[in-house]
Amino acid sequence: MGATLRDVAAMAGVSVKTASNVVNGLAFVKPENVRRVTEAIRALGYQPNMAARNLRTGRTGVICLAVPQLAFNYFGELAEAVMAAAQARGQKVLIELTGGDREHELELLKRPQLSLFDGVLFSPLGMSQEDADQLQTDYPLVLLGERILMGPADHVLMENIGGAKRATEHLIQTGHRRIAVIGARSHDIVGSGPLRVSGYKEALAQAGLPFDEALIVEQDDWHRMGGYVATMELIGRQIEFDAIFALNDELALGALRALYQEQLAVPDAVALVGFDNLVDSQFSMPGLTTVDPCRADIAETALKTLLERICDRRKKKIGPARTIRVSSNLVVRESAPGPNH
Repeated sequence: MGATLRDVAAMAGVSVKTASNVVNGLAFVKPENVRRVTEAIRALGYQPNMAARNLRTGRTGVICLAVPQLAFNYFGELAEAVMAAAQARGQKVLIELTGGDREHELELLKRPQLSLFDGVLFSPLGMSQEDADQLQTDYPLVLLGERILMGPADHVLMENIGGAKRATEHLIQTGHRRIAVIGARSHDIVGSGPLRVSGYKEALAQAGLPFDEALIVEQDDWHRMGGYVATMELIGRQIEFDAIFALNDELALGALRALYQEQLAVPDAVALVGFDNLVDSQFSMPGLTTVDPCRADIAETALKTLLERICDRRKKKIGPARTIRVSSNLVVRESAPGPNH
């Protein structure tokens, strides 16, 4: 005979009700209890009766995560974080790729099949603020990212301005005065790029340093090739710079290649800071100093918010849309060491 829910509760040291709440993915269970119950489920090989649960709760136990692409490392790592958070709550995740295309994103939101999921986590890239009214859906929806900053859905944001400001302050505090930015997009009104440039400008202003437009290199391609191309353009301008703030880690890794090619040592000749704290940033040579947006916290917060909305919908409780911002950290490595290194 297989393990029962009572066995799981006993091993985890919680009540059967708490174990049941974890299995049913309810959002109000303490994280420590979620961890203990999840570990007990794995140790005992407990298999919940999903069909019975779905009939009882009116839920499928499956949510949809819609992201532009998994080949872009940030979204791949975000998807893994969401799946880990979901697994701890007995949820399954189906991933939908939009390609960052506005028409595809709009079509996805209107797709009748989405009503078959308990809810949707949605990270648009092609849509903009003008599309905010399209987020009024008949299923629970939580928005990720900065393409649409005001809308009818709950929204989980990373600390773009604060993180960029912290990165720039670090460079200033370590003696750098000519800090270039690669990856700016002047045609973007909203989004991560303009917000991170704003944080950079705030740090300069507070330090009494002038803003020099010549130090801003635009680049739409936020992949490594884009970072390489932008850095080569910066070098070609033949202006003085002693540090680069790349608006994401992919750009920074491309910049690292260009600086190596041009025999500009990092960090001795040029310090380098990225944003995203991708896994690859730990293994570059030198290791990349970067802003950690705390993806695990973003995933946990987004999933918790979505599960709360799912529960609210069952209870016919519809509250106002919420905006939740997750704090970031600066991870200091060899590409821009601290003052005591």
